[in-house]
Amino acid sequence: MRYSLAVPAFAALAAALPAPQQIDLDMVIAQPNISYTTTASSVTYDVTSLAAQATDDITSVSVDVSAIATQTPLAVIGKRSACAAQPTGVTGAYGPPEDPEADTVAAFTANAAFAAAASSAPTPSGYSNTFTNLNASNNAYGYMGYTTLNSYDTNLCASKCNAINGCMSFNLYFERDPSVDPGTGCSNPSSVTMIKCVFWGGPVSSSNANNYGQWRNQFQVAIAGSNGYMNNTLEVPAGFGNVQYLNNAAINAPLDHEGFDTYMGSRIFNQGPFNASLCAAHCQAQNAYNTAHPPNNGAPVKLCNFFNTYILYLNKTSNVQGQYCALYTEAWDSSYATNKGQYRGNDHYMIEYSYTFTNTSNPGFNPKQGDTNGAVHQASIDIKYATLQPFCSSAFGYSAPVATVTPSTVVTPLVTSTVLSTITATAEVYKRAAVTDASASLSTPAVLKKYPFSVLSSACSMVAAQATTTSTFTAPLITIQAVTQTTLETLVVTVPASPAPTPFEEY
Repeated sequence: MRYSLAVPAFAALAAALPAPQQIDLDMVIAQPNISYTTTASSVTYDVTSLAAQATDDITSVSVDVSAIATQTPLAVIGKRSACAAQPTGVTGAYGPPEDPEADTVAAFTANAAFAAAASSAPTPSGYSNTFTNLNASNNAYGYMGYTTLNSYDTNLCASKCNAINGCMSFNLYFERDPSVDPGTGCSNPSSVTMIKCVFWGGPVSSSNANNYGQWRNQFQVAIAGSNGYMNNTLEVPAGFGNVQYLNNAAINAPLDHEGFDTYMGSRIFNQGPFNASLCAAHCQAQNAYNTAHPPNNGAPVKLCNFFNTYILYLNKTSNVQGQYCALYTEAWDSSYATNKGQYRGNDHYMIEYSYTFTNTSNPGFNPKQGDTNGAVHQASIDIKYATLQPFCSSAFGYSAPVATVTPSTVVTPLVTSTVLSTITATAEVYKRAAVTDASASLSTPAVLKKYPFSVLSSACSMVAAQATTTSTFTAPLITIQAVTQTTLETLVVTVPASPAPTPFEEY
């Protein structure tokens, strides 16, 4: 199903958060580099294979993904011969100048006809114009091939993009190409003008429009009148909805209200176009695996109910790393989209084209209420891992059972004589000391401060109930020898003190 999405200006809501869900840069760096070809006129991809790739690391199913992105040339291309004729291109106002002296790169890029065509071109229905009349073409994500047109026709280019599964944007421009293949004897031939319509599976923008041409021997390829257009609709995976557009930011979810960590991990794809269904398949496969392999400590199964997917770049938007997916158990709103990328050394990993999707049948707990059961089990693990059972004993009185074994003692009675004396004393009045709550000054360990009192109490109770050992204390055997002992006992008789007279008492 395709939904029409507005692309609003995004403003992140700053909030005090714990450490963010860091982009897994080790996973990103381990991916093979993305490469593009300029000889292919079309690129197709196998949706089934891509979906299998989205789940193979979870299900351990071996999948052949060699045909996931197959570049399909129009014909078998052999080695080009020097000075071989090339496509003739367009003629008329857009064609090359008749005067060879005027056939220069400077004249091409300054051609007023190109600028006029680009500036007056209509924006196709269902698309947004992302840039106009640049002297550069795009290096975007998900190359889908290109076609040449006989006229600068944005509607025709859009219709061709619509017919390509996965095409999300296109770039239309004039290109200065050689009339023959440059080589020995023809190193800088006369030019022709090609109108190219290039298809992409990711966004095109002025920031990734940085291909200014190239050199072919002594001939310089150049670009002019370059326009970019992006489809306003997005394919939403079945079973998901509540789509949020986050632009160049990603979700940086804190712990929920009960202290539960909702983050479930991530995955990156770098073949084929941008496709939210890849993340949805990964999310659902993770749920199937977790359900089939529940925790052995009785904790609730963690289920993916929400994911954030975006395109990840390195240092510049022309250096695409792939489509990143982050999974969560609970749905977070756009106010938590505060991750604008991160650094590793001098490398800056940047985010663009970020969206979130929520499971429509089960969005999970509301983060503002939290997953109490999940938090209790998570806290109990923290307590046991950090050996914080003594804190539970001090704070809540929960502790493991203790059995005391006292052996028989041999006692020989003492032979005693007693001398009795009597002393009379007057009682003194003492002020009662204030009662102090020992637990009031008890410091909560740092690892447990994220949990509310009710969660900590339940977690400590759970840890105490799970105790399988009993502490045993054995008293030593004591033998007392008989001796003769004289004891002086003093009998104290206490006489109440006379009360002080009341002020202004009359006699």
